[in-house]
Amino acid sequence: MSDETPQPVFQIQRVYLKDMSLEQPNSPAIFLEQEAPSIEVALDVGATPLAEGVFESTVTITVTAKVKDKVAFLVEGKQAGIFEARNIPAEQLDPLLGIGCPNIVYPYLRANIADVITRAGFPPVHLAEINFEVFYQQRLQAMAEAAAAAPAVADGAEGATTH
Repeated sequence: MSDETPQPVFQIQRVYLKDMSLEQPNSPAIFLEQEAPSIEVALDVGATPLAEGVFESTVTITVTAKVKDKVAFLVEGKQAGIFEARNIPAEQLDPLLGIGCPNIVYPYLRANIADVITRAGFPPVHLAEINFEVFYQQRLQAMAEAAAAAPAVADGAEGATTH
């Protein structure tokens, strides 16, 4: 029996709201504006090991609404989950933490952000679904490009200092 490979384990231990902030720098005057606000959304994901086989996955969303050049509101929320991930091959663990866990955490964050915006007195903002697989691939590509550019920058700087 000792020759058997241990079974992979993946479980949600907890999902929780880690951080939420709301700013309304131009209230109450902004409520008198007739124009609909323009909405910008920024996304970030992260994963941190907590213990052997236990990880915290976070999804952070920042929603900025502007009417003309004035900020109507800015909401930033960070939703987190604690996940047990054991006996998972290394090449599968990173995608699990970068795609699978954010897919589980994001719907909670989406609901919390919509709730805060509504409670702030604004019409609800319903955030779109996010394809975390595409986001993950884009991040990998950006990191690879940054890593490829770094030696070139170092070589260029070194060349400039030697005469």
